[in-house]
Amino acid sequence: MKRSNIGIKDIATFENAEDAYRKARKCKRYREEVLRFTDNLEEELYDLVADLEAGTYRQGEARRFVVYEPKKRDIYALPFRDRVAQHMINNKIEPIVERRFYYHSYACRTGKGMHKAADYAQECIRNLSFEGKQVYILKADIHKYFNSVDHEVLKQILSGIFKDKDLLNLLYYIIDSYGEDGRGLPVGNLLSQLFANLVLNELDNFVKHELKEDKYTRYMDDFAIVGNSREHLVEVLQKIDAFLGERLKLTLNPKTQIINAKNGFDFCGYRIYKDYRKIRKRSSKHMRAVIKAYRSGKITKEKLLMKYASWEGHAKHADTYRLRMKIKGQIEAEIKKKELIGNGSITPDN
Repeated sequence: MKRSNIGIKDIATFENAEDAYRKARKCKRYREEVLRFTDNLEEELYDLVADLEAGTYRQGEARRFVVYEPKKRDIYALPFRDRVAQHMINNKIEPIVERRFYYHSYACRTGKGMHKAADYAQECIRNLSFEGKQVYILKADIHKYFNSVDHEVLKQILSGIFKDKDLLNLLYYIIDSYGEDGRGLPVGNLLSQLFANLVLNELDNFVKHELKEDKYTRYMDDFAIVGNSREHLVEVLQKIDAFLGERLKLTLNPKTQIINAKNGFDFCGYRIYKDYRKIRKRSSKHMRAVIKAYRSGKITKEKLLMKYASWEGHAKHADTYRLRMKIKGQIEAEIKKKELIGNGSITPDN
């Protein structure tokens, strides 16, 4: 595929800046830094366009915080001006990069997502099961992926896609603004998602075109390959491990395993079997902890219902009707009890 001619001139336009501003403020328009930016919107956007055009753009300091769902992660939130800049860049380079992506790569892509990744993995198991043979799954992920992305590897990939030196210098500056020893991408930044997918698209192409594995799916750094032979998957694993180390300077998680499909396997928040799927135990355990937090007054009714809606949206893609009805009933009972306590009909001890 030929390199793209898109350049800084396509990114540094007022029209693109306006569109990027609208995307960056989505669901955040009443935050203080967004309101300050909006108060001088035209001037702020013209200054940002000028900085990008002149090559004088510099990122502000990111705010670091920690989230614990579904696991502990350090998140780096850029100042609002820099989030607008990232949307400006993403608006123009993402369509170019997207055309190169493997079809069954499902993370951070329009029209994809966790549920479709799980659907395809289950479809692969079913298709092989019809042949009457044993089915095995190679389930793997990359060890500390975002913190391990090699900057030089990423830059080399980008230089094979884009021609414009000013654009490449801008992308290189953003890449090098984070990390230690030339490694790492900040979780929480828009371009980090695109860059992370781009690096592992090299793995996708290797698995698909060189190893000729067609029952392969990936969700960010989690991936699965379905086959009829454990011995064959062991060979595939060895080749993938070598490719990751030599070409991408990455290592597999030591927990990588080859599983008999009849036992099910964990992928994208589900326990997947040939004919059905369950949600992970920690998911329902987390929802019960949310109910307990509401009961003790640590979260509001609105927060409880918001978290339930999010959980239910994930759970409904598995065989969980009875579980969802049970959790819903518990929530309704807790809300009713608080209302009765509030109007004096019962005491907290009832």
